[in-house]
Amino acid sequence: MLSVEHLVKDYRAAGGAGRVRAVDDVSFHLDAGSTLGIVGESGCGKSTTARLLVRLEEASSGRITLDGTDITHLAGRRLRSVRRRVQLVFQDPYASLNPRLTVGDALLEVLTVHRVGTGTAMRRSRVADLLDMVGLSLTLAGRYPHEMSGGQRQRVGIARALAVRPAVLVLDEPVSALDVSVRAEVMNLLCRLRDELGLTYVFISHDLAMVRHISDRIAVMYLGRLVEVGPWQAVSDAPLHPYTRALQAAVPVADPDAEAARAVSVVIGEVPDAAAPPPGCRFHPRCPIAEPRCGEEVPALVEQRTGHLAACHLVTHERRATVPGDTLSGDTLSGDTVAADQ
Repeated sequence: MLSVEHLVKDYRAAGGAGRVRAVDDVSFHLDAGSTLGIVGESGCGKSTTARLLVRLEEASSGRITLDGTDITHLAGRRLRSVRRRVQLVFQDPYASLNPRLTVGDALLEVLTVHRVGTGTAMRRSRVADLLDMVGLSLTLAGRYPHEMSGGQRQRVGIARALAVRPAVLVLDEPVSALDVSVRAEVMNLLCRLRDELGLTYVFISHDLAMVRHISDRIAVMYLGRLVEVGPWQAVSDAPLHPYTRALQAAVPVADPDAEAARAVSVVIGEVPDAAAPPPGCRFHPRCPIAEPRCGEEVPALVEQRTGHLAACHLVTHERRATVPGDTLSGDTLSGDTVAADQ
């Protein structure tokens, strides 16, 4: 359904001197009806990737293909057609809704702009269906965004994205602005809608546990590059890259005794400046097991297990050293488990 090949996005640096590469050679694909979770710390390029997919940003290079059609540089009427196929759910449901429009008018506006339905009566009927679809009462159609809770506003944002019957939803941190008690309800709603409507999701979050809940495959980003991609269970339960292991270690364990018994050490230092990324592996200044080679050569994102890719010199070296036919164990990387700064 969606394919991304060698996607790059550069921005002009502050003051006009040099450029910042926010997304660097990112490639992935999604089958119809599946969910790809993209996870990483703030500033890693997740949201920029989301905006590139829905064409709110123009790619510096690379290719985006939707259902066999190259949409990277479409414009005019052809781009408007694509916008009906790929929709974005924003992180902040309050900032993404027009405060001067009621909920009903906000949904009606989408239907009018995209010419969905043949008249006002048919479109208002569609508004009622959309509200019911996301678990909201029709009585809320006359309310303004400030008169609703955060969870209700995000449901409106989801309804707005679904108004034009898209094939792909790009969800940019859709629950991070919500109370913890509401997150599970919205996540369950997204899972139900995906299954009922046959939607394809790109789900973006900084929370590996949240991504695991909804994804078929997980892609881990660090400073604009993908460092690991694979099935959700393999990435979350047996991660290969040291950074993914850090993210996994940062996920709290429900059992207080097990949580207290975990040997966890914190990743040293802050995320480097994206305007001046370190040479070689971008994670090596913070990696507890880095070797000299890691600061000199950029590791390729290669398949280490079936369908499980990682960009790490040490993982690749250990894999080559295994007995032919043997599978790569989850203990390939030595050293203590690490946790990301919170």
